[in-house]
Amino acid sequence: MRALCHALEQQGVRVEYNRISATTPACLLNSFNFDVERLRAFQRQGCRLVHRVDGPIGTYRGFDDGSDRRIWQVNQELAAATIFQSHYSLQQHQELGYAMRSPVVIPNAANPQIFHAQGRQPFDRDRKIRLISSSWSSNPNKGAATYRWLEEHLDWQRFEYTFVGRSPLPFQRLRKVPPLPSEELAQLLRQHDIYITASQHDPCSNGLIEALTCGLPALYLQSGGHPEIVGAAGLGFHQPAAIPDLLEQLVGEYEQRQAQIALPSLTTVSRRYLAVLGLEIPVQGESHD
Repeated sequence: MRALCHALEQQGVRVEYNRISATTPACLLNSFNFDVERLRAFQRQGCRLVHRVDGPIGTYRGFDDGSDRRIWQVNQELAAATIFQSHYSLQQHQELGYAMRSPVVIPNAANPQIFHAQGRQPFDRDRKIRLISSSWSSNPNKGAATYRWLEEHLDWQRFEYTFVGRSPLPFQRLRKVPPLPSEELAQLLRQHDIYITASQHDPCSNGLIEALTCGLPALYLQSGGHPEIVGAAGLGFHQPAAIPDLLEQLVGEYEQRQAQIALPSLTTVSRRYLAVLGLEIPVQGESHD
């Protein structure tokens, strides 16, 4: 959201936080991270409310505490339209019976001033291949068990492996790095070759998007929004035992897979948000009579 807001401001949009002023033409509601009663008090005619929804939260967390139903109820009451971050997320909500108002799918994008492929260390099959995974949460669904399995079965004569972030499980052989600021994480990603994610039910993984934006093809668990984010720029697995063979395949096809990285720019994503918010602005250089 911070990258999106920054991109909107760069396009001349005045962004307010946690308020609706007398001149606010549209308001973006983020999941359930807002005070509903306060929103009801400030809501007024002429301000278009758009609801950004991820999850389903119960599927992602592994338990249902009623959050998804509360989000749906707020959506039905207040939203004119809904933005999902992946087709997976949209379909999962529909399967649970939570049909949201006027749904649109707009994926996330990384900040290109931080996450980019310029200055990457060149790929070289004559050295150890550098693997990396990341997770900011210690939730078991974030894939720690798979990374632990891979640590025990990886050919350490051919690969190096780094994990950045938090894990509920200890690691013995891979290099563990604590959570990093975005700038440092981006630099570290550019020093690696392949990103591995085993997170489950992740609707639109920012970690995966950041790695791809830094030029890393990916191995990913066939779950959540991973397949639609990666496309042909990587390979998917269902079980950890498939990873070693897929790694060999990805190393062999590295240049072709890397060339298939195709993510929308942050500018494109922000303009799509503006369209749903009803705030389309002219593209710089366009003339309008």
